[in-house]
Amino acid sequence: MKFLNSDTDVKRLNEDELVKLANEIREFLIDTVSKTGGHLASNLGVVELTLAIHRVFDVYKDRVVWDVGHQTYTHKLLTGRLDSFGTLRSMGGISGFPKTAESAADAFDTGHSSTSISAAFGFAEANKLSGGDACAVAVIGDGAMTGGMAFEALNHAGSTKTPIIVILNDNGMSISKNVGGMARHLRKIRNKTEYYNFKAEVNHVLSKIPVIGEPLRSFIREAKRRIKRILISQSLFEDLGFTYLGPVDGHDIGALETVLKQAKKLKEPVLVHIHTIKGKGYEFAEKNPDMFHGIGEFDPNTGESRSSGGEGYSELFGKTLCRLAEKNEKIVGVTAAMRSGTGLLRFSEKFPDRFYDVGIAEQHAVTFSAGLATAGYTPVFAVYSSFLQRAYDQLLHDVALQNLHVVFAVDRAGAVGRDGATHQGIYDLSYLSHLPNMTVLSPSCGEDFEQMLDFAVNSCAGPVAIRYPRANVHSADWERGEIRLGCAQTVRRGGEVLIVALGDMVREAVHAADILKEKNISAGVIDARFLKPFDSLLTQRMAKNATIVASAESNTEYGGLADRVREALGRDIISFAYPDAPLEHGTVEELRRKFGLDAESMAKRIEMAFLHENDKLRFEKMSV
Repeated sequence: MKFLNSDTDVKRLNEDELVKLANEIREFLIDTVSKTGGHLASNLGVVELTLAIHRVFDVYKDRVVWDVGHQTYTHKLLTGRLDSFGTLRSMGGISGFPKTAESAADAFDTGHSSTSISAAFGFAEANKLSGGDACAVAVIGDGAMTGGMAFEALNHAGSTKTPIIVILNDNGMSISKNVGGMARHLRKIRNKTEYYNFKAEVNHVLSKIPVIGEPLRSFIREAKRRIKRILISQSLFEDLGFTYLGPVDGHDIGALETVLKQAKKLKEPVLVHIHTIKGKGYEFAEKNPDMFHGIGEFDPNTGESRSSGGEGYSELFGKTLCRLAEKNEKIVGVTAAMRSGTGLLRFSEKFPDRFYDVGIAEQHAVTFSAGLATAGYTPVFAVYSSFLQRAYDQLLHDVALQNLHVVFAVDRAGAVGRDGATHQGIYDLSYLSHLPNMTVLSPSCGEDFEQMLDFAVNSCAGPVAIRYPRANVHSADWERGEIRLGCAQTVRRGGEVLIVALGDMVREAVHAADILKEKNISAGVIDARFLKPFDSLLTQRMAKNATIVASAESNTEYGGLADRVREALGRDIISFAYPDAPLEHGTVEELRRKFGLDAESMAKRIEMAFLHENDKLRFEKMSV
């Protein structure tokens, strides 16, 4: 590579060299991400924008906040992380999102959408208070603009004169194609090119007319304003107090650099509207941006995935919900811009009148579902675990307190791996189980998941949450019983050790019991099935003669299964759970091994505790 290297300084390159650098970066990203997996289409779409930002701003001094942050790969390449980029999203390697601990060029740790304007405005106000001259910049996509927090920040920032630059990256996509009024508004602005052509012509003519006083200038300003209101309905952003610049071709580095310099000079709230193509420069990503938004390893020559395949829980969810909806016309599917990711694509095509994509607006999705439930429908809100936590207030006030029958299909529960701390679903058991009226259950196998979804939709009253992992579906190799409210199931019988497990940790617990059996330690296993209501009676009966009791869950160690087992037994137990700390990126298997949640580690720890207890008992008998 000629231009992309560890010492690349984009400020020194001419226009032709910048174009060649952009091509090199795209080739590098396609090649690397095909091996590591990651967010490809979004990063291919912002190569020129990132180069322009690095030319106009000092990313080590100015504060550039990238909304979500999944599109910062080019930024990382230009800030000293080229040589380590092959470790992207690997344990111990660089993150797929901005990390202040990684580089001083990363202004703010992000991972969820619609937060960038708030953070950047905080920087802007702090800069004003301290008398600094740094710029505050938020880079936000049109998908993230459907989130209410973005408008809360725009409303606040626009009411001041504090300099802040908001770059709206408009590609018509979030993860799936954007929906709603904001998407229509931005399309309307993009399509009104006749206004901007007219404006340029007027400015050219006026530049040749001698200035003859304020009355003429006022007349011209008012005429331009009226023409603008005719051709573009009242500008939303200008009404919020922002000077609007654009739209600009987001793949024209020269045009981007010009408009960003202009925004920087204005020293006031400015919104720069740019238009980009998601997946730009890679045919497969341009044609299928959904697939290449977040992708595993793939063949760069064909665009085909290299994953082993197999049906995942998301796919099983979509298929099962369609089957249930055929018999129950009150079932409604709801998603927050995750139609494909959550498995609702099939439902949306089969039942278009009963499907709602509300955009990146989890809070609205929950209360919208509550309204549907009040009217007698059964909304099923499919949402990633880490995104549902954004709607905690609505879960409590609008659903739980009213005891409304809303079903929450909580996807990506537990450790999700390479996306890291902001996406790990290790908190839902804790924040869901203490909500009044909430039923919380988790399947250990595909067969139980289908039965649980049927139970949640057709047999359960009040709010109910089913949480399931980002994993391929497995069949149980143990005998299963029917799903009954608050009833656990005995999976393995044994008297010396008891392991109470939930969800995807049941399989690890069974394997741990098998390992202990080889060491002549009899271990029983309970599949809790329900965290709430919890089956205390079965747990007490199975634990009666056990020397060691353990719990196993893919949740943080506080507020989940371990607490329920302790409460039921009134004794100390061994808790297999994730620590009370941010969970880094790495594969699920790596994370389980690191924190001792794999079968081998569990068996070893239980064996040591068992031998210690037996030694203690023998010593006590000898002392007597």
